[in-house]
Amino acid sequence: MSRTSRPGRPSPRAGDPCPCGLPAAYGECCGRFHAGRAAPTAEALMRSRFAAFAVEDEAYLLRTWHPTTRPARVEFERGMRWTALEIEDVSEGSPLHTNGTVSFRARYTYRGKPGELRERSRFTRHEGAWVYLDAADTT
Repeated sequence: MSRTSRPGRPSPRAGDPCPCGLPAAYGECCGRFHAGRAAPTAEALMRSRFAAFAVEDEAYLLRTWHPTTRPARVEFERGMRWTALEIEDVSEGSPLHTNGTVSFRARYTYRGKPGELRERSRFTRHEGAWVYLDAADTT
């Protein structure tokens, strides 16, 4: 797997529950995308990116970020734990589209205190694969 993380952070196992919230094992869900398979839809990419934040897979996050908006590195906050993802709305982003948006609510704990991030993310195809472009709205 192509993950870069802080020392001591355990890698997920294929049979572990997937962090994205779908009722599937990590290896059959987002783990297959982290291992190199392309996400077929913008929603699948959104879910796999959430899971990548949860397991701190920097390489995957950078690989699935559009080159015009991609940062040089992804910094993972000490004490941050992503705990749940809720997809609120999807517009376009199917295998037949070239662009799409996914609105979501991501829950986390930061140093033991709960919080949430709401975002409407924009996705586009780059060299045939879905990539994250940017956040249209956040709260």
